Amino acid sequence: MAKELSGDDDDMGSVLRPPVIRSAAGVLDRSLFKKTVNLAAASVADRKKISAWRQKLQGDNALLAVERIQGVVPHPDQALASQGTKCLLLDPKIKVGVPETWTPILQEGVSSNEVGIVPYDLSLDYDYWSYEDVMKSVLPPNLRDEHDGIPSGFNQAGHVAHMNLKEAFLPYKKLIAEVLLDKNPSIKTVINKVADVGTESEFRTFAYEVLAGPNDMNVEARENDCVFRFDYSKVYWNSKLEGEHRRLINIFQPGEVVCDVMGGIGPFAVPAGKKGVFVWANDYNPESYRYLDENIRRNKVGQYVRPFNQDGRTFICEAADLVYAASANKEYAAAGPNRREKRRQHPNSSVAGNSVRPPEPERKFIPPTISHFVMNLPASAITFLPHFRGLYAGREHLFAPHTDTKLPVVHVHCFAPKADGDASLIDVCERISAELGVGMKLGEAENTHEVSVLEVRNVAPNKRMFCASFRVPPEVAFAARS
Repeated sequence: MAKELSGDDDDMGSVLRPPVIRSAAGVLDRSLFKKTVNLAAASVADRKKISAWRQKLQGDNALLAVERIQGVVPHPDQALASQGTKCLLLDPKIKVGVPETWTPILQEGVSSNEVGIVPYDLSLDYDYWSYEDVMKSVLPPNLRDEHDGIPSGFNQAGHVAHMNLKEAFLPYKKLIAEVLLDKNPSIKTVINKVADVGTESEFRTFAYEVLAGPNDMNVEARENDCVFRFDYSKVYWNSKLEGEHRRLINIFQPGEVVCDVMGGIGPFAVPAGKKGVFVWANDYNPESYRYLDENIRRNKVGQYVRPFNQDGRTFICEAADLVYAASANKEYAAAGPNRREKRRQHPNSSVAGNSVRPPEPERKFIPPTISHFVMNLPASAITFLPHFRGLYAGREHLFAPHTDTKLPVVHVHCFAPKADGDASLIDVCERISAELGVGMKLGEAENTHEVSVLEVRNVAPNKRMFCASFRVPPEVAFAARS
């Protein structure tokens, strides 16, 4: 058991800090994380007044205010505890037998014999401390300082936590994984990436090692009101992109057509389909395509989302042709009655008028043009932009000024180094210009030849992920196809 603290240290953080454990690297002994903190407690004579005294002492900043520690406890004297006597744990600066440390309200309570100050031994163990607390206890301080703290970030896919540990932490990898497993009930397996995404597989899969738990990569993830099932070792999934998925999905409007060029297992396509957006969703990875197809069926969005397994370069123009053909063929999604309407129409419904003939399903016809392209392959998506050339060659009549329809907006994700001011954003625009063969400048996506660039997240200390959005320039969209 760790050395007991007497409470001489007035710093609450220090008093409740876990014991420092410097055992052999990679070995976790949970029994060593036992600690007794000597506190003072306010014993309330009339247990009916415990709530009132708690409120008084809280206003006087006299109570122990620490997360995950119950402030009202049974009296340390078992005989009194058996009679229902309760105590209020006090701040470590308040000490038994030292009245000058007592707050005015506490002194008033003692003087009136309504409150007594008694010693209380607070016992803490491994279960109390957080992952961060334990890591600070077991990892050498010099290692933490050198690498900006402790390894805490991970990508979660269902029950799997995927870490990317720096080399210096590898001697402690098993210990780190054990603690992570202990402190996150939803996690059953912890893995560590042993190669960069994209260096070993064109499908953004990666080599990994299991650090804790079973080697079970068949996961179920929930995101944006949809359920996704997949083998995490065979497809790409990043839970840190949920906010970016939601942002773009909120931009898409029901009845529009979206082309998801690198759609993965459907984090954009499936939720968009659920809100009534038509999506032509493609992924080059056969496994991603298989799970995309399954997730479309599982989430019942088959009327709106169509899966494809092609090279994104050829799919860009092909999708435009397929959407045009589907519109010409008068293809549609049939929107049936909602749950309340179905109950009214059921033969056993007690609602009056259940014999009324149900209305015909509303037909939502596929429009002839694509409104948005999504290209979420940040390592190389910009290099796909030349393949927008001739996207709508010979179909100028479908767009303004002949109609109210605007050319599609492209949302292309990319990486760029961290830089001062707008340097990173301008760099992204210059790369887009070079690939399109048309000058594009930083601005608003609604304006011709302008690009809006939004930072999505930090990927590394000197690396950022961005989403650049722009309308396909007319000279690109209507150019002759090569």
